[in-house]
Amino acid sequence: MSGDFKARLAGGDIVVAPGIYDALGAMLAEQAGFEALYLSGASLTYTRLGRPDLGLIDRGEIADAISMIRERCDLPLIVDGEAGFGNALNVQREVRSFEAAGATVIQIEDQDLPKRCGHLDGKTLVPAGEMAGKIRAAVDARRNAGTLIMARTDAVAVEGTEAALDRAEQYLEAGADLLFVEALRTEAEMQAACTRFAGRVPLLANMVEGGKTPFLPADRLQALGFSIAIFPGGLVRALAKAAQDYFAVLKAHGTTAPHAGRMLDFAGLNGLLGTARILEEAKRYDSRD
Repeated sequence: MSGDFKARLAGGDIVVAPGIYDALGAMLAEQAGFEALYLSGASLTYTRLGRPDLGLIDRGEIADAISMIRERCDLPLIVDGEAGFGNALNVQREVRSFEAAGATVIQIEDQDLPKRCGHLDGKTLVPAGEMAGKIRAAVDARRNAGTLIMARTDAVAVEGTEAALDRAEQYLEAGADLLFVEALRTEAEMQAACTRFAGRVPLLANMVEGGKTPFLPADRLQALGFSIAIFPGGLVRALAKAAQDYFAVLKAHGTTAPHAGRMLDFAGLNGLLGTARILEEAKRYDSRD
């Protein structure tokens, strides 16, 4: 699967990977026809902790989410590995655990701790050399050469675009398979990143509704030169709005009946989950007769 994804990135149209945080979202995205998924650390933090993306999620919680998603879905899975949860040795432990759980791509960023969402202000960075060492450690730690390591730099907001691209260059030299220059602020900056790395390494564009980067459709991102477009928090934002509406109806009316046209009923949800098929398969193992 990982090797196939590397080949997929080498040619063809841009890969659009929606952000998910659990097995249900992965299943729904697969049913909608997407060919890859992005396990968002931000979305995990929003949904598991009810907190903003301020580096509060831990390695074990991410690994657990990967395992749950893998049980339900086989699509290539890009995993947000935050800042590696420490030094190069911590990064190696992260890579091994995420790879064993089923990650296809493991993303590591160059923020210092405590880290925060890439579209918030006030970020700080580790030295470029330290981050390059983390990338080398990640490459050495993977057991399958098809597991891909993605380096993310948050330097645009801290050091400027040119410095960010220079950092990305160092991370590429350290062995990164993909690059992610976070929070580019204009189409000109996006084009500069693509021009610098064109034909050398796949680049990821991060589309955050209301974020710092121009919010562009996939065809425009492909024209600029990006290979992957992620929409990491869109699902959470959509569901949060839907949940607000749902709770407002229930509170106002004491019943969900007025909301029925905007939700699945019991049969509809079980149909989506494939309950009848699973129960039928279970009969093969029933030896009580």
